[in-house]
Amino acid sequence: MSASSESGPPPTNEPLDGEPATGEHLFTSSVLTTWILSAALFALTANAYLPAIQGGFIWDDDDYVTENPTLHSIEGLVAIWTDPSATPQYYPIVHSSFWIENHLWGMNPMGYHLVNVLIHCISALLLWRLLSRFSVPGAYVAALLFAVHPMHVESVAWVTERKNVLSGMFTLLTILCWLRYWDFSQPEPSDESTPRNRRWYALALICFIAALLSKTVASTLPAALIVMIWWKRGTVRVKDFTALLPFFVIGIGMGLLTVWLEKFQVGASGIDWELSPWQRVLIAGRALWFYAGKLVWPTELIFTYPRWEIDVTSWWQNAFPVAAVAVMVALFLMRHRLGRGPIAAVCLYAGTLFPALGFFDVYPMRFSFVADHFAYMASVPLIALVVGAVATWLQSKDEDDEEYGLGRHLPKLMAAGAALLLATVSFSQATIYSGLEVLWRDTLEKNPNSFMAHNNLGALLNRRGDYLEAETHLRQSLEIKPDFADSVINLAQARQNLGDLEEALSLYTRATELNPGLAEAYNGLGATQGMMGDFEASEATLNQAIEIDPNYANSYGNLATLRAAQGRNEEAIELFQTASQLDPERMEHRTNLARVLMSAQRWQDAMGAWQSILDESPDDVSAILNLGVIAANQQRTEDAIGYFERVLEIVPNHLSATYNLGAMHDALGNTEKAEQYFRRAERLQPQQQ
Repeated sequence: MSASSESGPPPTNEPLDGEPATGEHLFTSSVLTTWILSAALFALTANAYLPAIQGGFIWDDDDYVTENPTLHSIEGLVAIWTDPSATPQYYPIVHSSFWIENHLWGMNPMGYHLVNVLIHCISALLLWRLLSRFSVPGAYVAALLFAVHPMHVESVAWVTERKNVLSGMFTLLTILCWLRYWDFSQPEPSDESTPRNRRWYALALICFIAALLSKTVASTLPAALIVMIWWKRGTVRVKDFTALLPFFVIGIGMGLLTVWLEKFQVGASGIDWELSPWQRVLIAGRALWFYAGKLVWPTELIFTYPRWEIDVTSWWQNAFPVAAVAVMVALFLMRHRLGRGPIAAVCLYAGTLFPALGFFDVYPMRFSFVADHFAYMASVPLIALVVGAVATWLQSKDEDDEEYGLGRHLPKLMAAGAALLLATVSFSQATIYSGLEVLWRDTLEKNPNSFMAHNNLGALLNRRGDYLEAETHLRQSLEIKPDFADSVINLAQARQNLGDLEEALSLYTRATELNPGLAEAYNGLGATQGMMGDFEASEATLNQAIEIDPNYANSYGNLATLRAAQGRNEEAIELFQTASQLDPERMEHRTNLARVLMSAQRWQDAMGAWQSILDESPDDVSAILNLGVIAANQQRTEDAIGYFERVLEIVPNHLSATYNLGAMHDALGNTEKAEQYFRRAERLQPQQQ
């Protein structure tokens, strides 16, 4: 998008559609060179993302992948497309891709990471092709830098951000298809009646809809196409708008749907989003400079940046939007000298960022006004502008090679050096996304005041059983943001597991006051009341949790536990069955159901329940042991012995299995064997006490 490439026909060596060229003299357009350069891009990008490829799932990947019930059945796939509330966000193409992968390689994170990297590489090659069509100098270099830029690590290494890379790929395909239908990169044909291939128009529209169904940030694309038309031709005609009218209508419609879902389904509402119009302008102005700075100098990249304190009376905060507008005005006024490329690139950058500049409420604004993944596609015009300007300058210097002493290979060496440097930084950045604990600890090292990172690390430590360290981080989270109900609930869980039921009760009560619509708070409160013996209050509170969220499985599980403690086994069985249906991935509900079925002496049903658990986890000791107990109660002594021996193969010193084996052999009259197992059980008992 440099001044030398804003208009006029493409170079005379423009390749066939299947042979993308670089748009510059540094590389040939031969098929062999194209394949070599493509392979180099893939190899460098794959190596840059190697730590993430070998890593696991991180934040939000549970909602999108590991605990997403829609990924397991045809009914779930239908719900992905027909029910906007079935998934965290209504991006059906993204969730459909996860559905396919779940049926290919299950919950192996490597497969999901590899697909993200593959899509990102394809987008880089499409970008190379697109910039070549626009005759932008350094097209391949720009695509290569896009592929390995550290700011894009968040979008590629984070499985949940499949929506970004998919939407980006379909966006680039839309533009390329549009150019086949209406090639505004070349002069307007003299014959206005020249027929156009409407199949390419239809394909462009389909790709655009696919981009929107991956992430609605693509809704800015029709406006971006108008800017591109002006850049290449210097004028925009009514027929340009007319041809793009369906794109505008669909894009605006999908954008409004996303705004509504963010507010009423995702939860982007409340005090954290109560901002005045001018505050939002200040956020937008600062964000524009923030992302541009990180693109030029990608250091101190953080998963969650500090949330800015917005002060409308601060002169330096007001300077950001003023300076942004001033740059745009200056570039527009200097377009006859610099060309239309620079102002077009800046407008494309700002326009692509527009949905994430703070004018619309999105959930991440609760934690920070900026995030690296917001700038994924917005980075393209700035990267193209900078690379194009440098390539143009180097070409002009190359003409004076003898005078300046510049070697003919210097441009290639500079491009290779920049790509290797960025790839090295991306490799380091990708290590941060190798796992949840690494991610949160890195975030806190760079942003110690991230209440979200403190909370999420605390929740992770809770699940791992490190309750004391979890408590430390959760109390820090509440020092930073006292009204964050999630941290109150997580701290209550830590105190509960440390045996302090009184404080846990107080914390859960506080959480219900902070957010009366949070089922998790009432669930925790009800469970604690039950532990303290107040069954009546516990039942009322758990029913309230179910009333708030009828699909929250844990409330049914806790109410079932309460019913079982009261000896109301049939009610408990029904509630555990509901919990298992709502959250089939949570083994605890299924295990408890099997135990209550045994308490009710429904041996056949209990056997089926334990067997289904064993089918999924062949070494589940609890399932094997209880299947042995059921077999013993059904007088199937030989089967019982087989189960108990299998337990000892897995856990050689298992007390219950050892004693039960003695009892089974005693029942068969094998007195000597029975005595051996009984004596062994006696020796094990003091050890396990």
